[in-house]
Amino acid sequence: MKKLLTVILALAAVACAPKPAGKFLQSDPRVEELMKQMTLEEKIGQMVLFTSDWSVTGPTMRQGYLDDIRAGRCGNLLNAYTADFTREVQRVAVEESRLGIPILFGYDVIHGFRTIFPINLGMSASWDIQAIEKSAQIAAEEAAAAGLQWTYSPMCDISVEPRWGRISEGSGEDPYLGSLIAAAMVRGYQGDDLSSDNTVLACVKHFAAYGAPQAGRDYNTVDMSERWLREFYLPPYKAAVDAGALSVMASFNELDGVPAHANKHLMQDILRDEWGFEGFIVTDYTGINEMVMHGYAANEADAGALSVNAGVDMDMMSASFMNYLKEKVEKGEVSEKTVDAACRRILNLKAALGLLDDPYKYCDPQREKDRTLTPENKAFARSFAAETMVLLKNNGILPLAKGEKVAVLGPLADSKDDLLGSWRGAGEVQSVPASVLDAIKEVTPVSAGANKVVLVIGEPWSWTGEAASRSSIRIPEDQVSILKQLKKQGRKVVVVLMNGRPLDLSEESELADAILEAWYPGTMGGYAVADVLFGDVNPCGKLSVTFPRNLGQVPIYHYAKNTGRPYIHPDAKYESRYLDVPNEPLYAFGHGLSYTTFEYSDITLEGGDSRSESGMTFRGEGTLKAKVTVTNTGDREGTEVVQMYIRDLVGSVTRPVRQLKGFERITLGPGESREVEFTICKETLSFYRQDMTWGPESGDFNIFIGGASDCTKNASFKYEI
Repeated sequence: MKKLLTVILALAAVACAPKPAGKFLQSDPRVEELMKQMTLEEKIGQMVLFTSDWSVTGPTMRQGYLDDIRAGRCGNLLNAYTADFTREVQRVAVEESRLGIPILFGYDVIHGFRTIFPINLGMSASWDIQAIEKSAQIAAEEAAAAGLQWTYSPMCDISVEPRWGRISEGSGEDPYLGSLIAAAMVRGYQGDDLSSDNTVLACVKHFAAYGAPQAGRDYNTVDMSERWLREFYLPPYKAAVDAGALSVMASFNELDGVPAHANKHLMQDILRDEWGFEGFIVTDYTGINEMVMHGYAANEADAGALSVNAGVDMDMMSASFMNYLKEKVEKGEVSEKTVDAACRRILNLKAALGLLDDPYKYCDPQREKDRTLTPENKAFARSFAAETMVLLKNNGILPLAKGEKVAVLGPLADSKDDLLGSWRGAGEVQSVPASVLDAIKEVTPVSAGANKVVLVIGEPWSWTGEAASRSSIRIPEDQVSILKQLKKQGRKVVVVLMNGRPLDLSEESELADAILEAWYPGTMGGYAVADVLFGDVNPCGKLSVTFPRNLGQVPIYHYAKNTGRPYIHPDAKYESRYLDVPNEPLYAFGHGLSYTTFEYSDITLEGGDSRSESGMTFRGEGTLKAKVTVTNTGDREGTEVVQMYIRDLVGSVTRPVRQLKGFERITLGPGESREVEFTICKETLSFYRQDMTWGPESGDFNIFIGGASDCTKNASFKYEI
């Protein structure tokens, strides 16, 4: 039978303009033509997503999968890449299936594709939104050149749970910072034109609240109030959708007793009805079938029906749609209109990506070669990695002097593999030019007996990421014992950390002369560590997640609330406190040192409607300006992240002690000063009030501005509706 592809190409002139990566999915007339020709089985086939065998056998496909593609039973693939391989699979879809509908190829491009950047938790520690967007843009260009059109990123899961392995894949604990990062990554991946050959479709995951598993155990139950969900967990997902993301992935967890894969409140009420999302929703890997083990569905057939009726459009690997959905439609348990809507959304995205114009547009081997691991990409990876590193402690030993002998020790010092971290995309160890040891040896003599030691310790990369939860957040004792022995010998030790979660560093913080948090810094991470250690780069990273003193403090985060008995009096017993450690964390959210120092002036408030002894007042739609002067009081240039926090003193529901509401990165030369200004408006003060409406309330507020969430510079103001 003559392929309908001829019809599709003939209609191409109707939709030949660039496809914007806007919020709303455009309807393509070629899709409607296809829908008229499709059988129910072929519509369901567009809702099926299978994996290739790449991770096991390299670039191969099971014959059964190819048969499914030929028969129109599978319209999408993940874990299949390279221009040559995707071209051949695409050829089967276009030339050997009845309708010739192209395959959509997806992959986990999380923190880089071939050029690997720091893990996402590290990226967020840069607080550099433009650099994060650029990293996503580079990742998209490399991935698209390898035949991919879709990435399962950004991960928008807020988490205050360091035991959870996938905290490494997100942007930390704060919804404000997380929202800015989520939107930036969507812009980086999708650009201005989804049909361009250097952009890919973003997928917002994991919807929703996956980052709050009970006991910190992956895939575990999540339960929280609707208010807490909306105020602290949903904002990054919404920011990504508002930035134009047109696919969303469901999460493995249940929420309020309903698995996310069948949670109509999440998928329909919030995502589609409230937020206006018009893209498609995909499951996570076998997420539909897992609802049987949740105890929510009696069997896989029922699970599939529950999922599609809740709003899910595409089934990743469960095969529930392929095996049972037609029968469910014939029995009337699922409307064919529901199937049509899902199929139409998927096909419209394929059209927006340009696949209906040219199914092979992403399959150019020369472009793949030219755009992958370029010198420019690697140069950016090196500079960005250095920017994400956080100097937690320094007694003056850093920066090291070039030319002086140092010892480089520790199990991670000569590991290229660990530099890449988990979710490393298609990154390869052979593409890593230098370990930390290699990079340091290029700068200075390295001697095992030197008095100054760089000790590279932490977690092997496989200890973080999916299915990598830990019941301890300590560095393994065999590594800590090296630090103890070195200190007994009287040596000065700089600890370089590689890890994907907040750690209990209470012992290391006492013993080490300096601690540099390097995360898993990526392809060029070895050189980036050396750049910071020897002062070619002045560290400027700030923690995007709180580091506790020990696991007993968890969960600990900067937007916690007061109790009725807050710990105020040092000798009090009947206040909310621990007997064995202070309430405060070891390293606060926003903390990060520099090789220079910064001084903050007092806060001044301007622009309000009136002033009294209790502070400035502003009203209604007005604004208030909060200003502070920051001065570099050291002898070298440095970058500071100036952070603003707000506290609402009295509300119709209790409010956090501090909430991040603004920040600005500034670079100052020695002795240079700059005024930093923040604007406060009613949206800054808004929250979900007692009746669950969003908005501000009249009252008194405190404002804090400084270099971390525990800063002390403060002022007061009033707001009146």
